[in-house]
Amino acid sequence: MRNGVIAFRRDGTLALMNDEAYRVFGLTPSAGDVGRPFADVLRVCPEIIRVLSGAFELSHLPNRAELRLKELDRVIGYTLSQVKDDGGAPIGAVLFFKDLTQVEQLEERERLRGRLASLGEMAAGIAHELKNPLAGIEVMAGLLRRQVPDSKDAQSLLADILSEAKLANAIVVEMLEFVRPVRLQVERTDLRDVLQQSVMLAESTVPRRDVVVRVLVEEGLPMIDGDHHQLSQVFTNLVANAFEALDGKGALTIVAATATIEADPALAGQYPPTPAVIVDVSDDGPGIPADLTDRIFNPFFTTKVTGTGLGLAIVRKIVDAHDGRIDVSSTPDTGTRFRITLPVSSASGWFK
Repeated sequence: MRNGVIAFRRDGTLALMNDEAYRVFGLTPSAGDVGRPFADVLRVCPEIIRVLSGAFELSHLPNRAELRLKELDRVIGYTLSQVKDDGGAPIGAVLFFKDLTQVEQLEERERLRGRLASLGEMAAGIAHELKNPLAGIEVMAGLLRRQVPDSKDAQSLLADILSEAKLANAIVVEMLEFVRPVRLQVERTDLRDVLQQSVMLAESTVPRRDVVVRVLVEEGLPMIDGDHHQLSQVFTNLVANAFEALDGKGALTIVAATATIEADPALAGQYPPTPAVIVDVSDDGPGIPADLTDRIFNPFFTTKVTGTGLGLAIVRKIVDAHDGRIDVSSTPDTGTRFRITLPVSSASGWFK
């Protein structure tokens, strides 16, 4: 069955649990599970235990309800029903459920795309309005510098004006880059070359100093359908961020290996697994605070004094355009890891 099934008796002992239920809950099937209290078998899923415990206490059992399993980072849709004897007395209950995790992820991505589209229209309008006055400020400041060549104070002030105007213009350019649709020049791309180029570009923007960099690429790593320049921008940004976080000491490890993207269990048998490449960019720095992890890809969110907050938003946009996905995990003890999953063929649509 493509749905999970758990059946248990009135006394709380397990009568049946199918393979899909074991898979969703991350448990290993055991012949001794049948007959044991369901609370023992499902002890890693306290949310499920609470639902099952109410099977004989609630006047109305949940039908087509959703439940988030926090420890397992999964979402299920479920129905709970009683099993009754000929006299109508409940002798057990059955939970039918489906793993909705991928559906939830797809819906969240669609909501994010909608928010970004609205934000993009607004940002594009603002950026175009700012470019003209900024250009005027630069031109007039340059003219003034030539008219007062002998005044050191005036030269210093005008140099500051020019510097700040150029910085503001750079922010506007980055904003326009973010709101423009990504147009890929797709070709067969060697990720080994992309990663090596990205490390060199990152070193030219952020001092590497004593950071140890290891690039480990699996032998025989397949080439992928991608835009070499745009992918280089993705990994340059991630490596540069790591250099800033490490502040001249520590280690940065980049690992590229083959993988497969499994189809949604509901589509099992209809689509084969999709060949993919996974690239992990990991550092042993201070990590990202847990309360900020979900916000780092939001446009204009930044913890840097001079940052625009668009770097990781652009990274995510480029990865999405490649039908890929980007995930982040971070702890103070182990540092930060960004994982980029890219299908070998751009025909895949699993992450759309």
